[in-house]
Amino acid sequence: MSIGNSSKTLAMLGSIYKSLSKAEQKVADAVASDVQGTVYSSVTDLSEKADVGETTVIRFCRKLGFRGFQEFKLTLAQEAVNSEQHVHGEIEISELDDTRTMCEKITLHNTQALQSTLNLLQESELEKAVTALQNHQKLYIFGVGSSGITAEDAKYRFMRQGFNADCATDGHVIAMNCALATKQDIVLGISTSGSTKDLVDGMRIAKENGAYIICLTNHARSPITSYADAILLTSFKENPLHGGAFSSKLAQIHVLDILTTLTALRMKERSSKSMESTAKSVLDKLY
Repeated sequence: MSIGNSSKTLAMLGSIYKSLSKAEQKVADAVASDVQGTVYSSVTDLSEKADVGETTVIRFCRKLGFRGFQEFKLTLAQEAVNSEQHVHGEIEISELDDTRTMCEKITLHNTQALQSTLNLLQESELEKAVTALQNHQKLYIFGVGSSGITAEDAKYRFMRQGFNADCATDGHVIAMNCALATKQDIVLGISTSGSTKDLVDGMRIAKENGAYIICLTNHARSPITSYADAILLTSFKENPLHGGAFSSKLAQIHVLDILTTLTALRMKERSSKSMESTAKSVLDKLY
């Protein structure tokens, strides 16, 4: 994907450049030098590249008429779209592709996402997360939007293993739960971007209360990771125009599968009993 000089956003950027502060001009220069990279960046990524604070990036976006960084990225992505092509990550799927070719391309892309996630996943961070799960009382799992659906999947899996697990996907409910979290609790925050405000704000509240924070995200350098005790990374370059892509969700589920399997093996007796009792509880609901 490329964004040329015809981009309305870049044209606007050029027109107001001289009116920007020196720090905001550094952001503008960073964007202009790598527009494609900006589309896939977190606000922290761009702030570090421009050597400015995250608030400067937000101010820069607002001076261009956007509510924030995510809307700015979305507009850049929209302006790059070729109506005859669907960009599935870095693999281009054309309407000229036959069904078999399309299936092969998507399968290749998803396989690459899982392998890249495996390469990125750090054993030390996994071990920290598993150890925390063994030694804390309650598990809160939070996510917003598409990541909220993943959070529900995670709650189901942990509940089957005998955890006192709760899940919330509404920003207000997340905040209230985090306000009640204690040193005896774990909070697992799931966010592809790592920049979802409702979730990041909740992680901050829970961290202040002493809860153990695990985050599952695509961006090692993003607002959510600043509050995390254990960081589990997935690898998928998600264009904001295609937010909530299945490939991103597959990577999240893959990491959660690894995490829950490791935890179940470390807590084998309890997990086995819980899996058996929960399975029996629904036997009369199946033909």
